[in-house]
Amino acid sequence: MLSLIDVSRRFANGVEALADVSLDIAAGDFVALLGPSGCGKSTLLRLIAGLDVPDRGSLAWRDGLPQPGMLGYVFQDATLLPWASAAENVFLPLRLRGIAWSEAALRVAAALAQVGLSGFANARPHELSGGMRMRVSIARALVSRPRVLLMDEPFAALDEFTRHKLQEDLLALWRELGCTIVFVTHSLYEAAFLARRIVLMSPQPGRIVHDIASVVPFGAEARLDPAYAALVADITRHLRAAA
Repeated sequence: MLSLIDVSRRFANGVEALADVSLDIAAGDFVALLGPSGCGKSTLLRLIAGLDVPDRGSLAWRDGLPQPGMLGYVFQDATLLPWASAAENVFLPLRLRGIAWSEAALRVAAALAQVGLSGFANARPHELSGGMRMRVSIARALVSRPRVLLMDEPFAALDEFTRHKLQEDLLALWRELGCTIVFVTHSLYEAAFLARRIVLMSPQPGRIVHDIASVVPFGAEARLDPAYAALVADITRHLRAAA
């Protein structure tokens, strides 16, 4: 679906965030970008989203540049409009594209149902827990029916119980929708549980130092599977070697 070819990014303050990153992402894949803070994971995600441009190198989409609605983006914070209901927040990207509520209402309801919030369409953000607010943010990204879902550490601020539940729900959604997910995380445990490919990045400037294919089974019990423990150990060894 997407090829990144020798991509580099240096900011105006002189910080070199990425250096010579090459990566192929297949349609339907679930890729985790894993590495220490400041290694350029979020910068790489912004380049894929078209929110920034590389200084060197290129990004080549198989079918040309993404069309409106093709990409969904979930930020580290839920970033919801505090005065708007859950349904109004989910409707926002469609409204910005000029789609009327009468046309969008069923899509908004379906997106909320996909994240388990059918009964909370009229709730304001302050009436929702942190995990529920993040579910609204994911629904907002899903309402456009994207082919690619970009997620920038969406569960980092949540407690471990909520985080595990949302990870399991995200895997179920990915299998249901068949979309491509690129997921930024600094948790090797999260990467090992979620992703089918774990792309390890070096400290700044970010380079890809290893690309690991996962054979961990799906489901909540995967964390108890020997393959999960073996993958965590393998990731740990590679990260230590790259430090």
